[in-house]
Amino acid sequence: MYDKAFFRTKLGQASLASIIAMTAMIAMTSQMSLVAQESQVAQPHGSSTMFVELA
Repeated sequence: MYDKAFFRTKLGQASLASIIAMTAMIAMTSQMSLVAQESQVAQPHGSSTMFVELA
């Protein structure tokens, strides 16, 4: 099932890069939502926040 040699292949390295990118995006969006809740920024509908992910 689990083989360390997989991560030495191009597909394995691409999967690691994808995991790191997804983790970074989750960390950044969660920080942005915390900042949006704490700040007093004028928003169109009160406290509603809109996030857009570009894939």
